Amino acid sequence: MAAGLTLAAALVAGIGAAGWAYWHLDDNIKSVDIDNALGDNRPAKTVTAPAASGSASASPLPAEAVNILVLGSDSRSGKENQELGGGDSAGARSDTAMVVHIDAGRTTATVVSIPRDTLVTRPSCPLSGGGSTAVAYGVMFNTAYSVGGPVCAVKTVESITDVRMDHYVEVDFSGFAKLVDALGRVTVTTDEDIDDDDSHLHLAAGTHHLNGTRALALARTRHGIGDGSDLGRIGLQQKLVKALLGQIASTDLLTSPTRLYAVADAVTGSLTTDTGLDSLAELMELAQSLKGLPATGLKTVTMPVVTAPSDPNRVVAQEPAASGLWKSLK
Repeated sequence: MAAGLTLAAALVAGIGAAGWAYWHLDDNIKSVDIDNALGDNRPAKTVTAPAASGSASASPLPAEAVNILVLGSDSRSGKENQELGGGDSAGARSDTAMVVHIDAGRTTATVVSIPRDTLVTRPSCPLSGGGSTAVAYGVMFNTAYSVGGPVCAVKTVESITDVRMDHYVEVDFSGFAKLVDALGRVTVTTDEDIDDDDSHLHLAAGTHHLNGTRALALARTRHGIGDGSDLGRIGLQQKLVKALLGQIASTDLLTSPTRLYAVADAVTGSLTTDTGLDSLAELMELAQSLKGLPATGLKTVTMPVVTAPSDPNRVVAQEPAASGLWKSLK
């Protein structure tokens, strides 16, 4: 995430002189006014003491931690998505959900994955066309996005974590595949053979240089590894994200304007954000605050869960460990 946002800053610097390119990439980004939809009935914003800048001439570091809900939206309908390993169902799903917590000093970041199969109480959510959804008990976490889109996804996450989501970023999986191709593949090492007909992925254990189609299949894989649960898929997704961020960090995009633009177009074309991050300028501001975040400062974890008593194919939050984790992010 940090590398991705830093990339956004590099993109602005690299294409700033080309007004038409800047306008096109800025216009690529779609947004949802989540703050207006949810109003004031939300967890309080996190406020911390101002941090020292390290030198008199440097700008002071941000005084507040930031929590960002990152969703991977996976459309399985249409010929293109079928070819990319999609299932038979129509519509879009949020099969990937991560809460990214960036500390006030911008020296560490924690990425917490929420399993899509977690049973939760889904709160009543406002609908864009008017009215609201009903409260639902013991339903899968990813139904929030299905019934109420980004607004309900944010409200549900805030309900189960009691942590304010300052921003929302949604990445379309098809756009993710285009990003991998624009970067020239991503290198991932798997610990076991993967044989999953549903995602169309068959890989022997070892190191692989994956193109966009196969990288997306890896992100979708669950039935060909471990016990076939969503927890195995989360492990692969976390490994893939780290590999992709490493690829971004090691690629000198500024020496190749053609590749720079292709990557920028893939990134911005796949994004839906809240209205606080829906421009290149706003992404750059956040990215610039992350310049001092080292790669070693990024930690990935999964929300502690246990098998649901009501269904062996579902999980529920493991307490008090889950609440302790969310409390640490306030």
